[in-house]
Amino acid sequence: MDSRRKFIGQMATGIAGTLATGNVLGANDRIRIGLIGAGDRGMQLVREAITLPNAEVVAFADIYTKRLEDAQRTVPDAKTYLDHRYLLDDGSIDAVFIATPQHLHAEHFIASLDAGKHVYQEKTMAFSVDHAKRMRAAYQKAGRRTVQVGHQSCSSGETVDATTFLNSGNMGKITAIHSHMYRNTPHGKPQWSRPVYPDMTPENIIWKAFLGSAPQHEFDANRYVNWRFFWDYSGGNVYENMCHQLAFWYKVMGLQIPKSVNMVGGIYLWKDGREVPDTMNVALEQSEEILFTWDSGFGNNELGSTEDVLGTDGTIARGQQIRYLPQKVNRPQGTEIAGNTRTGMNETKAHIANFLDCVRSGAEPNCPFELGFSVAIACRMAVDSYRQGRTLMWDAGREEII
Repeated sequence: MDSRRKFIGQMATGIAGTLATGNVLGANDRIRIGLIGAGDRGMQLVREAITLPNAEVVAFADIYTKRLEDAQRTVPDAKTYLDHRYLLDDGSIDAVFIATPQHLHAEHFIASLDAGKHVYQEKTMAFSVDHAKRMRAAYQKAGRRTVQVGHQSCSSGETVDATTFLNSGNMGKITAIHSHMYRNTPHGKPQWSRPVYPDMTPENIIWKAFLGSAPQHEFDANRYVNWRFFWDYSGGNVYENMCHQLAFWYKVMGLQIPKSVNMVGGIYLWKDGREVPDTMNVALEQSEEILFTWDSGFGNNELGSTEDVLGTDGTIARGQQIRYLPQKVNRPQGTEIAGNTRTGMNETKAHIANFLDCVRSGAEPNCPFELGFSVAIACRMAVDSYRQGRTLMWDAGREEII
């Protein structure tokens, strides 16, 4: 297929007339899944899902014709739609994966819940405070709907190890969490940069649907394919990676939205038209009397991605493996303890499996809506702090950034 017109014809014949039932599925019931956003991440979710028992991907929605063509190569019998609303009209679809640019999350999430679907929402859950609140209202209105937010480390066995270390009595008072995430790429290959192909034209991309509620802008294939570079659609690396590291510790430690956040940094390396920084430092002051710091850059990967939870009596160090290290000054007889997490675990597959299990059982998933909400607010505070050049506070009573 080489144009939107051929897909429009397919859409007209692909609309199912039945309504969603709203029932919790049985333990062995087959779950029919639709994907909104058939890009790289969305298709990764699909490839994992189709390997799981009693799961079937039956429909794709995307605004770019080529992505729908590529998606059908993975699942040939799936229906394809240029408008996600036609996918949601199919009452036989039980659950929806949403893997669209961040500024569109609220639109697709709310529509999916209103259509009676269970939702796997890719991170960062909400683009803004207003979006987060509207998503919460839709979630509360939906009632018995499973929502899993795509912080896949929450389905890692490391959560059990971390909880065990935290409850051991061997940490003392925790006052800080130091984390970082560093990457590097070859010269001339900027982080996140994607090529603009000749078929990325207004004929093959529904530009109005891409913009959503973002500021109006003339068609720009570079803005479409490299949306992570632009503030109108992206929270930069805060929304791409800091969110994951926050989510893990917010989950196992029960941390709340931070009292204050300060972010500094800049575009020090990749002068390629991006608006989001490639080097940054974030400090989050938690009401639990913990300072959570995160620094990141795209010009050197020596430090990798790690977090260290710092207590008076010990440290929990999380990288490729999680382990406890005693502070000899207060635990002279303490010994290092390695976590029991299985090596080689596919966290994304485990996270999807947990979502599907919870769709069937009605149980709370590993990364529930409330956790995604808190992480999204913390990330928004960081981005707004950077853009405004000042420390921002969270007014918990009014639920506003001030």
